[in-house]
Amino acid sequence: MDTAGWRALTAVLDSGLTFYGGCCGTGPGYRPRTPREVRERLLLSERQGIPIAEALATADTADSRPSRR
Repeated sequence: MDTAGWRALTAVLDSGLTFYGGCCGTGPGYRPRTPREVRERLLLSERQGIPIAEALATADTADSRPSRR
């Protein structure tokens, strides 16, 4: 059983993100797959002052937008 993967999925679902695709088969976009990816995005949320769900949907934390603070 992939316990780490289930923990990452739980964090994604608890944030309110879903896995419903967009129109024309575009898919739901990025979702973290590991606890490490979740932690990186939670830090991004804290540093940038953005909602957790938005941070969890960010594929590359290095390309995140500038801080609002």
